[in-house]
Amino acid sequence: MNIPTSQANNVTTGRVYQTVINKEREGAFLGKTVQVIPHITDEIKRRMLLLGQTGEYDIVITEIGGTVGDIEALPYIETLRQIRWELEEHDTLVCHLTLIPYLKSAKELKTKPTQHSVKELQTIGVRPDILVCRTELALTDEMRKKLALFCNVDRDSVIQCLDVDTIYSVPLDMEGEHLDLTVLKKLQLSADKPIDMSKWKNFVNNLRNPKDEVHIGLVGKYIELQDAYKSIHESFIHAGVANFCKVHVEAIHSEYIDEHNVAAKLGHLHGILVAPGFGARGIEGKIEAIKYVRENNIPFFGICLGMQCAVIEFGRNVLGMKGAHSTEMNPDTGYPVIDMMESQKKIKNKGGTMRLGAYRCDLQTDSVAFGLYGKEHISERHRHRFEFNNTYLQQFEKAGMIAVGKNPDNNLVEIMEIPAHPYFVGVQFHPELKSTVDNPHPLFVGLVEAALEYKNGVKKTAEVKKAVEV
Repeated sequence: MNIPTSQANNVTTGRVYQTVINKEREGAFLGKTVQVIPHITDEIKRRMLLLGQTGEYDIVITEIGGTVGDIEALPYIETLRQIRWELEEHDTLVCHLTLIPYLKSAKELKTKPTQHSVKELQTIGVRPDILVCRTELALTDEMRKKLALFCNVDRDSVIQCLDVDTIYSVPLDMEGEHLDLTVLKKLQLSADKPIDMSKWKNFVNNLRNPKDEVHIGLVGKYIELQDAYKSIHESFIHAGVANFCKVHVEAIHSEYIDEHNVAAKLGHLHGILVAPGFGARGIEGKIEAIKYVRENNIPFFGICLGMQCAVIEFGRNVLGMKGAHSTEMNPDTGYPVIDMMESQKKIKNKGGTMRLGAYRCDLQTDSVAFGLYGKEHISERHRHRFEFNNTYLQQFEKAGMIAVGKNPDNNLVEIMEIPAHPYFVGVQFHPELKSTVDNPHPLFVGLVEAALEYKNGVKKTAEVKKAVEV
């Protein structure tokens, strides 16, 4: 939605309990027994109301994850009940997302699970104002009336949410169901101007009607975990639309890449992205993949550990540093081209102590990155402990891998490029965390654009070769 978020926008149960425990240790409760109610619920309440107290927002949306009846969700729902009781009637609204299952054998949608879910909420003391019903098939008017009657909401507050081919069409479907107007009415708010969804509609239209397509490999070691690279997948969607192109992302497990099969696994691709991660598993496969695309001029983009693997590969195979590695994987390497940051070496508590958050980066004006960003000074989000070892920087740059982006405060290398390569970019930060529909990240846009050029170049070469043979 193009709204930058902060730590205040994400609350975990562990963080809530840790805060309460720390307060108890500091004597904030004056020796009282710490209990779920009121101490845990008060902390949840404080965090739910925090953003609203800044004066920046008209509405704060809080999502309570899980399913009604889950033990883990009970403190949150109780907090919701208390907030509803404490605030004015029109200052709060409960929107209940529920499933209307379709029974294929009976060929009908069933509303009974939703009725029971609402009944469970009402037993706890929370009455939903709006029902958003996930469904495979359209709800009939009779079913909407039935849900309104037995769930104690008005007819206009039963919102249909049909399954769709892309999540990006959901806002348009919700607009068609007048969810926005229903919410404003119940909160007694009025919009300053009519909603304009033209940009969003254009995005969805371009997403559904691409003019070209490319295949990009996502090389990582958490491929089996569906959401591990979720932000990267979404960034590819944004960048694809920006290039009027469908990006087919092929997941490739780095643990199963070696010098014998790398060509078979990567040879058909138009570009690869080597994903971030931690630990030694699958590292050699990532390095082998990078070696292949570097030598074959296939567009490459490395993120965090992906950049570090590119540095290791270049050190081993171009600079002749046999056994070059990161001290994360091999503390005894003779060529520690990636090493732990000085500020991290004395840290023993590993919980949330990495280099986190946004940091500045200054770009060289003759770099690919500068051409994509269109500015010399950028800021990107980080999550790492290890960095490029500047002891080797002169050797790398002399051989053709250039540090085109650095942090101005500590000279930390943020971006590495190989200018002689069509598109070889590695970054220490996480650009996927800033990509949005309205502002696709330039480095992803650049990769997709380079993949298109590579694809068309290969195609043109093949056509010329065929013509010559004829």
